[in-house]
Amino acid sequence: MRRTFAAIARRRLAAYRRPGHGRFAGFGVENVNGATTVFAVLARRIDGRCRARWYHVRLPLRPNGVEGWVRAVDVLLVPVRTRIIVDLSSRRVLLFVRGRRVMSAQAAIGTSATPTPVGSYYVNQRLIPSDPTGPFGPGAIGISAFSNVLTGWTQGGPVAIHGTNRPELIGQAVSNGCIRLRNEDLRRMFARALAGTPVTVRT
Repeated sequence: MRRTFAAIARRRLAAYRRPGHGRFAGFGVENVNGATTVFAVLARRIDGRCRARWYHVRLPLRPNGVEGWVRAVDVLLVPVRTRIIVDLSSRRVLLFVRGRRVMSAQAAIGTSATPTPVGSYYVNQRLIPSDPTGPFGPGAIGISAFSNVLTGWTQGGPVAIHGTNRPELIGQAVSNGCIRLRNEDLRRMFARALAGTPVTVRT
């Protein structure tokens, strides 16, 4: 199994279109929600002593799928042993740890008008709502995806896997693009799906 890594910001940093050239985005140590800034690592560029100088990373930006390069000295590399698959056709969320499936939960997904975006993403923030009885339930696992439809929403319409206060709707296509789980399932996934976890949303 291929090893997976996440890069955690040590300081304010920039993302480049190629190593050292074409700066196009900046990031702080924390994002606007106060969560630590993290990127999914796709590749690395090393020097003559086999030391990493740059990391090719997936970025939590619009449009979905944006990639860039960050300096190795600006981030802390950490291993990731979890993976999430959101299967829209079966309306289920699968969690894998070290390549072994440990969880399969029924989910509510986006409607035909506000679909859950398909693609390769990663967990970029984990949030605990102030009201665990609200529409997000006891927690939200933010992923680096954005709605392709709700572009005018706060923060650009980010997508998350979260709990719910309408458990009777689980299994239906009723959301604005987020993936809803029963609260007990969300708690189990929240405990294991740390920042940097790759997330694949497929049809």
